[in-house]
Amino acid sequence: MSAAITVLSTGGTIASTQTENGATPSKSGEELIAAVPELESYADIEATEVVQTPSFDMDIESLIAIIERTRTTVDGGADGVVITHGTDTMEESAYYLDLVLDLDAPVVFTGAQRRSDEISPDGPSNLLTAVRAASHERFRDRGGVYVAFDEELHAARDVTKAHTSALSAFVSPDKCPVAHFTRESVRIHCEPGSQSDAIEVTTTSADVAMVKTGIGVGAQQVNAALERGVEGIVVEGTGLGNTTSALGEAIREVLEADIPVVITSRCQGGAVAPVYGTPGGGETLHSHGIIDGGDLPAHKARLKLMLLIEDCGTADLTTLREAFETNS
Repeated sequence: MSAAITVLSTGGTIASTQTENGATPSKSGEELIAAVPELESYADIEATEVVQTPSFDMDIESLIAIIERTRTTVDGGADGVVITHGTDTMEESAYYLDLVLDLDAPVVFTGAQRRSDEISPDGPSNLLTAVRAASHERFRDRGGVYVAFDEELHAARDVTKAHTSALSAFVSPDKCPVAHFTRESVRIHCEPGSQSDAIEVTTTSADVAMVKTGIGVGAQQVNAALERGVEGIVVEGTGLGNTTSALGEAIREVLEADIPVVITSRCQGGAVAPVYGTPGGGETLHSHGIIDGGDLPAHKARLKLMLLIEDCGTADLTTLREAFETNS
C-alpha cells in the first residue's frame, strides 16, 4: 500500500517565476507536483497551499498556519508531510516545527536554488527526494522534521544554509546528513527522529533581539534593544563565545536586570565554551549568568528562546538555562 503524502506549499524559489519586478512566488503545490510525475511511484500525493511568500519574509503567523495545517493533515491520515519553502529561512522554519510538533509522521522541508524557468532547475529533484524520505519505511512513524536537498536529508536541528546559490547549499556542521538518496536506494547514517526536546507552546509573541559582535562593536545594539523593552537577547559572539569589552559590560547590565541573554558563536562549527577572561570573554560572561547556546546558531537560538519565554517567562532563568543545556 502506497504511503499518503501531503505537500504543503508556502512559496519560495521552488514556486517562483521571473517577472519584470523580480522573481515572485506564483506556482501552486499542484503545479509543483505535476512537474514531477515520478512522485507517483513512491506515494499517493495531495497538495494544498498554506501561504505564498518568499522565505525571507516568513513570519510567526505564517509558521502557525503551517503548523496547524501539518497537524490537521497528519490527524487526517497522512503518513508524512512535505513542505515546499524558500531556502533563506528554511532551517529556521524547520527547527521551529521540530521544537513544537510531536508527531509520529515525518515532516520534510524542501525547496530550490533555481527557479523552474531557469536552466537546470533543482526543485523537481529536491521534491522527489523529500517525498521519498517522507514515504520511506525507515522514517514513517518516527516523526521528526528534516530538510531534503541535493539528494541529502538533514535533521532540522543541525542543518544550515552554507552557500547563497550552490545546489548543495545545505550542510550539517560537525554532523553528517541523516541520509543520502541515490537513484535506487537510501543510505541512512543516523537514527531517524526529532533531535529537539519538545516545547509545550506553539506560538510566541516574545521580543528577542539578536546582537552581533565584531571588531570595535560597542553597546549601541544592546542599548537600543533595552529601549524597546525586549524580553531576551541572543548574542552572536566570536570564537568560543566572546564579545568586545564594551558589549560584555552591556551584557552584564542586562543580566543584572534579570533579562535572559544567550551566547552563541558566529563560527559554523563547534560549540561555545567559557574560557577567556576580560569583560567580554566567555568565562566572564558566564560568571555574570549568560546562558550557553551550545552549537546552535544565533537565529535558531532566538526562536528557541522566544518559545521558552512564552512557555515559562523570563523570571525562570533556571528552566531557560536547563533547556539550552540539553543542547537540542
